[in-house]
Amino acid sequence: MGTAQQQDRHVGKKRLLSLLTAAAVTFAASVAFVTGAGPAAADPIAECTATKGAIVAVDFGPFGGDVVRGCDTTPTTGYELLHEGGFTTEGTQHDGDGFICRIGTGSFNSGTQYPTPATEDCVLTPQATAYWSYWIASPGQDSWSYSPLGAMSRKPQAGDVDAWVFGGTDVGGSTGRPTFTPDEVRAGGGATPGPTEDPTGGPTVPAGEIDVPAAARWVSGQLREGTHVVDEGSDTPNDFLTTEAAYALAAADGKSPALDKVAAHLAGRTDAYAYPAGADEPPAAPAAARLALLAEITEGDPRDYGGHDLLGDLVKNVCPAGPESGSPTPGCTAKGDFHGATYTDGQALAVLALLRGGIEPPAGTEERLTRLICQDGSVTGILLSPGEYCDGDPTTTGLVALVLDEAGGHEAAVAKMRTYLKKAQLSSGAFPAYNGSTTGSVAATAYAAQALRALGDGDAADAAVAWLSREQLDGGGFGLDEGATDAGLYATAPAVLAGAGTDLVRLVAKASEPTVPPTTPPATGGPTTKPTTRPPGVGPDLKKGVGFLTHPANLLQGRYYDDGAGQGQAEFGMTIDGAFALAATGHDNNALRTVVDFLSGGGKDGTGRTLADWSGIGGKHAQGGRIGKAALLAQAVERDPRDFGGRDLIAAVTDTVCEKPSTAPDRSCPAKGAYTYSPSVFAQSLGIIAQVRAGEEKAAEAPIAYLASLQHASSGAWPSLIPSTGDSDVDSTAMAAMTLDLVPGDAHAAAVDKSLAWIAARQLPDGGFPGASGNSVNSAALAVQGLSLDAEKYDRQITKALKFLASQQNKDGGFNVAKEGQRGSDIRASAQAVGGATGISFGTLTRSLEGTTPNPVPSSSTPAIVTPGDSAGGGGGIVNADGPGDGGGSLASTGAQALGLAAAAAVLVLAGWRTVVAARNRRGAAAGGER
Repeated sequence: MGTAQQQDRHVGKKRLLSLLTAAAVTFAASVAFVTGAGPAAADPIAECTATKGAIVAVDFGPFGGDVVRGCDTTPTTGYELLHEGGFTTEGTQHDGDGFICRIGTGSFNSGTQYPTPATEDCVLTPQATAYWSYWIASPGQDSWSYSPLGAMSRKPQAGDVDAWVFGGTDVGGSTGRPTFTPDEVRAGGGATPGPTEDPTGGPTVPAGEIDVPAAARWVSGQLREGTHVVDEGSDTPNDFLTTEAAYALAAADGKSPALDKVAAHLAGRTDAYAYPAGADEPPAAPAAARLALLAEITEGDPRDYGGHDLLGDLVKNVCPAGPESGSPTPGCTAKGDFHGATYTDGQALAVLALLRGGIEPPAGTEERLTRLICQDGSVTGILLSPGEYCDGDPTTTGLVALVLDEAGGHEAAVAKMRTYLKKAQLSSGAFPAYNGSTTGSVAATAYAAQALRALGDGDAADAAVAWLSREQLDGGGFGLDEGATDAGLYATAPAVLAGAGTDLVRLVAKASEPTVPPTTPPATGGPTTKPTTRPPGVGPDLKKGVGFLTHPANLLQGRYYDDGAGQGQAEFGMTIDGAFALAATGHDNNALRTVVDFLSGGGKDGTGRTLADWSGIGGKHAQGGRIGKAALLAQAVERDPRDFGGRDLIAAVTDTVCEKPSTAPDRSCPAKGAYTYSPSVFAQSLGIIAQVRAGEEKAAEAPIAYLASLQHASSGAWPSLIPSTGDSDVDSTAMAAMTLDLVPGDAHAAAVDKSLAWIAARQLPDGGFPGASGNSVNSAALAVQGLSLDAEKYDRQITKALKFLASQQNKDGGFNVAKEGQRGSDIRASAQAVGGATGISFGTLTRSLEGTTPNPVPSSSTPAIVTPGDSAGGGGGIVNADGPGDGGGSLASTGAQALGLAAAAAVLVLAGWRTVVAARNRRGAAAGGER
């Protein structure tokens, strides 16, 4: 149930007057709300509190109206919250009600829905400069986060606030944020509800202590030969995790022979770890800083460590300027960066290493950290360029607060971070991995606990450690997230420091006397240049993945996936994605044949809608990318794309090539060489691949040139949207690389090489890649496909990505959308994971259907039977945009199929830990959705 409420705007600042039913309650001097009549029976706004119901606010300002808010005490989805909160909506003709194109309320202009048909016909996805974007804020969050889920898939929690804003943004939501704060639209006077019962001293939770000795024993057990950590299936030392193990042993045991062995090994790895480009080149700042800190912790000499002056080399390699200078230095994002730091933790650790070594950090290096503090006091995990959208997380905030407090002179910044951390703490004592999450993260909680204890908030730190103690596993280690059952060093090491009551600023372990040498000589060289032989079984179980994709509860009548609305309407883009996955693996060619026969026969779904209706072929809204996608499937299975579904798809793609940019109000052509109504790099790539594979290189010249022109010259990455919004996207970059690699000749070889290097540099420590949904399954799978263009060079990154994908596969064979966020197998993510894990490029994908037999199609009157609790059908209702779907373009968070890059949009899930969240902000939109 819901109530709509309206915010009055006044020149200079807003006034909000809240009329709860018939009574008026003024709750803030600068803010006022007015109740508006809604179409649904209304719950009084006051009934939505921090522990009950959710608030939704819609800004009608662009249409001369006010901000209207509503309450739903029992929302099941964001879509229901919007309707039960007193609003009406209309979807697009092409994609149905799920894609929200218009919103109205009885409290404004007699319920007129906006935008009106005079300005937006709502036939296809609205343009990126004028649509309803979707924003969310959780209890305690005082800034908006761009919703990575569409309204039909997002499940609001108690105390949440949703906002709908009309205007322009990019796929990542780095622009177009609400002009009002979450506090201004919350019920109960606008105050942000505190996440704890005692916001000054920390939450009230049962006391608990971490079993530090048990954790140290678990850490020691992860060391091969007692000296180093090696990833599963690899023989190459993981130097990063080895330093983490060393810090944990130092915190747990102080001086010990075990720590000495690890330290000696790392000293022998200095060249390989900290100087991968050569001894005379700038060091990798994060690695040099980590080794310098280890030397300082063990009372060694960081100025003579492994034959290098680590501190001197850090001082000598600080960026004088960033890209804004016009002549950017490789490895530099902005002035004051340590060369190659890339992420905020690398910058912070480099500053800390110098401080602990008694050296004043170079000018600008500390200030660089202060510029990474977001409006809400959180610190972003990536070294953003000036002006980029900022959204931080507790992990990075805890580390930077420790470092700047130690540096001194940054009292205001430290106080702001401290306030953020205290507000971010959950009632359980835990800290979430990212803003808006309600699930505890071990690493985030450990770093936050370290910082709060150092800053004098002992009660809050104790509550965090108590939560950590309850997450400690029987073997002594810790998993990454709340309830995890598999221990990992990345989580266990900072938990040990928090449990020992120390941190990297204060940690000291006196060196053993005498030092016990390692049992085996430390490695002196870098990793082998030859690719490792990938062990059998590395990566996801593709047969199980195919089983999920072909399960009757998912693949309706064995022919198509639906759009999640339960009306039998085919989600054609996702259906083609599934066919690509089946073609890549070859594990169920009969199922593939069934899908292909359905599509080649016109693809008429349960609502009478066809493949031609979806692509717009032959009509005034023909979408070149979608037509190209269908043509590519025909080519992949050796069918004739010039006679598929009763159409000549190749001729149709060629007909959609724009000769020049269109002029308003016609938005069909953004530029010469683009395809009509295909506003994404992914869609552009699909059209080109189809043309080139059909031998139409000449006809594809303009589209190829346009795609090449979209590459960022400085980084080698591609944006997600067309026209470019300036973001850099793993998914789109991988797709563009596969496309240009297919073009005959060497004209684009350098561009492809540069793009692959950029993709490889985006890999996260766990092997994943940042996407719009966070640490994204789709992005990791597409990265595998892209990097497989040079598999020998990027074998290590591919292996790590495959392991990441395996970690996200569920028991039913399907895959999560991302590492963090809403759990459960998702069809679109599963299709991309299964196909991407093979490493086969869309440019070369081929699967013969000779000798296959289509599966019998069950009667349409016989419903699929799904046993309650059977997870096999769990993905059917989630249409996710962080993976390739159609060839069109869609926009962020406008409904059940929102935030995609194709006209039939899709949905995403919440992002994950630390750099994932930050990377999402930097790259804007991770090319998701129906492509």
